[in-house]
Amino acid sequence: MIGWVGAVALVVLVATFVPTPGLEQLRDWSGQLGPWFPVAFFAAYAVVTVAPIPRSTFTYSAAVLFAPAVAIPWSLVATGVAATLAFVAVRRLGHERTATLRAHPRVAAVDARLRRRGWLSVGSLRLVPAAPFSVVNYAAALTSIPYPQFIAATVIGSAPGTVAAILLGDSLTSGDGAAALWATVGFAAVGLVGMVLDARLPVRSAR
Repeated sequence: MIGWVGAVALVVLVATFVPTPGLEQLRDWSGQLGPWFPVAFFAAYAVVTVAPIPRSTFTYSAAVLFAPAVAIPWSLVATGVAATLAFVAVRRLGHERTATLRAHPRVAAVDARLRRRGWLSVGSLRLVPAAPFSVVNYAAALTSIPYPQFIAATVIGSAPGTVAAILLGDSLTSGDGAAALWATVGFAAVGLVGMVLDARLPVRSAR
């Protein structure tokens, strides 16, 4: 299984930088590899994107290799697993070590905001394609945001962009990706609005 995961990761990275056959041909090829290929692909998606490797590489690859009915739910599952692995690892290794930094009044104010309403901050960032997936994971783990808020905001906030990206990649095989592209832009705009609201809305003090 580990060999399959490594092979899939290599295929995705090579496909990103090396000229490949047509999109329809790639999907036909993935269908011929058997039922283990989707399992290996999404396992690689979950493991590799724990590192600072663009999640979009795997998302768009999933759009090309699989039908949306497979690519969308399993991309979100892989996203949740990768975010969880990164969050748990960084929190165990670095959360206590940054306690002194988080005690600074300004940092403490931000930390308190994330602890009480981190879902809006994280969810908004997930809607913005320019916000690196791995960096948001690491940064959130160093704050006091509760894990349930983090993972819920991650999956829900990642869903619109993931769906749009996969529909865009899928539609490119038929030569028309304009609608999904505009949807991606719209979701990013919503994310930016959410970030502004989060910065302006007051946070109630804990009782």
